[in-house]
Amino acid sequence: MAKRVFLIVLDSFGIGGAPDAAAFGDEGSNTLAAVLSYSDKPFPNLASMGLLSIDGEDDPRIKEFVRKTSPLPDPIGSYGRVRELSRGKDSTIGHWEIAGVISDRPQPTYPDGFPDEIIRKLEEATGRSFLCNKPYSGTDVIRDYGEEHIKTGKLIIYTSADSVLQIAAHEDYVPLEELYDVCRKAREIMCGDDAVGRIIARPFTGTPGGFTRTANRHDFSLAAPSSTMLDILKSEGYDVISVGKINDLFAGRGITESNPTKSNTDGINKTIEMMDRGFRGLCFTNLVDFDMKYGHRNDIEGYNTAMHEFDDALGTILDKLGEDDLLIITADHGCDPSTPSTDHSRECIPLLIYGDGYRVPCNMGEIAGFNNIAGIVLSALISRDYKRDFTPAADANKPDPDNIMSYVDLTNLKVTATEEDIRALIEKAVENGCASVCIPPCYVSFGSKVSKGRIAICTVIGFPNGYSTAGSKLYEALEACDNGASEIDMVINRCFVKTGRWDDVSSEIKLITDGVHGKGALIKVIIETCDLTEDEKVRCCRIVSEAGADFIKTSTGFGTAGATAEDIALMRRECDADTRIKAAGGIRTHESAKSMLDNGAVRIGASNLRSE
Repeated sequence: MAKRVFLIVLDSFGIGGAPDAAAFGDEGSNTLAAVLSYSDKPFPNLASMGLLSIDGEDDPRIKEFVRKTSPLPDPIGSYGRVRELSRGKDSTIGHWEIAGVISDRPQPTYPDGFPDEIIRKLEEATGRSFLCNKPYSGTDVIRDYGEEHIKTGKLIIYTSADSVLQIAAHEDYVPLEELYDVCRKAREIMCGDDAVGRIIARPFTGTPGGFTRTANRHDFSLAAPSSTMLDILKSEGYDVISVGKINDLFAGRGITESNPTKSNTDGINKTIEMMDRGFRGLCFTNLVDFDMKYGHRNDIEGYNTAMHEFDDALGTILDKLGEDDLLIITADHGCDPSTPSTDHSRECIPLLIYGDGYRVPCNMGEIAGFNNIAGIVLSALISRDYKRDFTPAADANKPDPDNIMSYVDLTNLKVTATEEDIRALIEKAVENGCASVCIPPCYVSFGSKVSKGRIAICTVIGFPNGYSTAGSKLYEALEACDNGASEIDMVINRCFVKTGRWDDVSSEIKLITDGVHGKGALIKVIIETCDLTEDEKVRCCRIVSEAGADFIKTSTGFGTAGATAEDIALMRRECDADTRIKAAGGIRTHESAKSMLDNGAVRIGASNLRSE
């Protein structure tokens, strides 16, 4: 379970491919492809999060970029494509759906400007008159109407293809607080059938011919129609920290701390600062420049530069990510800067996840609904780990020094083993007071039923070669625990050992150890000593200890040689005191078993050991 979740929305960073794009007039839009078409430099950190490995990225511009920047780094977490279910393509609806609320009707738009009745209500409520009242680009509208606004004192009101009412005013002539108050009154008026998603204050400065918008923009969003994940987290006592316009998009609801930002750089820096704080809950960031400064202005070069800035910062974010942190990177819609339109585009969004519970590379394919992100966040923060009640209890074995068999995992891992063989093995193990029976994974459920709690069930994972992926080993281990195995013997990836990929060896062992311990079971790590040099054995001992595994085990019994007293002595010398040792492979006599115990082993794996 995560302590902190960092959810970062790259505002407007769509990845194309929305199945209903044509219905919104956006067929062929692909913000990712547009940005990549301008870039000759790789995005190493976003690529490692899986951005360029998502299914359906068949746009020729993406393929050409991948060709130029190959080889791509292997993904480190989960990645996928998410399609929107709500009837809209604006920031408010996109963020609502991310937070768990699907909007089944689009918010109103005004392609011909706002009706006279609305303008009259606004004038009565604010005491101001208005200019323009048309769909307009934000930079163009102040260029065309800024001088008249200064001369007349009338405010500039305009909209776009999105569900917004925007009011622009020069900061030197209309104080910010007055502009904000005008927008608050507009928010009260724009309700019911006229409930636009956002009222946006758009202050600007400068002189005719050189007007520029300032960073004092403020959004007054429509409140979500029902509880969001933010409301739920706040009610449960979690911190809900907003960075950027998140507080505005949710009308302040469900937020415990708001951190406005003036730019992407500011938002990135504030997010990184949050990583040094010991809060418990969600840090929800929106980086708006992608949309506001580059997407809406069809500035592909600027969009590309901003994406590289974020990719560079992502390296720092990943380095700062703690063991119980979860990082999610996504978007809220598209805004393809390569199309004639300057408005949002109906696109799928990327979903990139890494951290607590998501350290196994996983292609999630296409997911229906941004609301799945809310489920991931809530599950990470609120769900609990339930340990299984194994019978007998895990690690309950207390060996009897007068009975060598009480140290033994009695084993049958033959590929021809039958149910009757497993039944006979269990009865023999119970009769001889063994520590456990070690049986194939396919027989764990059956063996648990036969045992009826009389002896612990052990099984093997990634057996015997160890070169299956970490994800498949983890699934196999957790399923075995759920089927009744309270002890898991996992084979390490010796291919990675021989290649020197020690970080991968370590992360796999830690991943599976944590997963097995989460179920309340024991983990034994098989290093297959016969295939290793002495230096490799020493390195493996230290990695297994650092991962917190319960046991290190010599052999599978399927290698070229089994356990030796010398290897047991080396393991005892190089492992931490808390790491127990299991000797396995070729142990058939009382004398050889006792030799292993005398040199430091506390468990024996054997299939034909004689009790006397």
